[in-house]
Amino acid sequence: MGDIKNLINEAAIKKIQQLAMDADIAVFATNILAIPATTRPMSTQDVDDDGNLWFMSRIDSNKNKEIARDNRVQLYYSNISNSEYLTIYGHAEIILDRDKIEELWTPIAKAWFTEGKDDPSISLIKVQPITAYYWDTKENKVVALLKTAISALTGKENDGGVEGSITIKNSI
Repeated sequence: MGDIKNLINEAAIKKIQQLAMDADIAVFATNILAIPATTRPMSTQDVDDDGNLWFMSRIDSNKNKEIARDNRVQLYYSNISNSEYLTIYGHAEIILDRDKIEELWTPIAKAWFTEGKDDPSISLIKVQPITAYYWDTKENKVVALLKTAISALTGKENDGGVEGSITIKNSI
């Protein structure tokens, strides 16, 4: 069985920053009370020092409309190359701050916003985490796979790495 290591405040923020930015792409779910929820892949632009996650989106997108109706969102990250996983439930907010857009702009964003960083259709989505949970290996992927194989062959339980809740005090 794996270790449980719950993280709070600064350690929690650092873990979110590390896991979200390493994975980069989140499965971003809106309309989360519906079956099925609405999901789409989105690139994480930043995780700030308060633990907020930032994404770029078109002002008139369905996700922005869904967030306007219900700001509860769920983010799912999977970094299979490092056997790291993260899920975040939070509240999303649409931000129309040109300075923040400038700060978060990357050349790859031009694929979606053809007029560049001054494209008037750009909005930002800021997600404030309310609750989060992570799963992580203690070692690199090769060692984790070897330990899993040995456990399967010997019948001894694999230690499974580390997992835990992530809490940022000002989120609750």
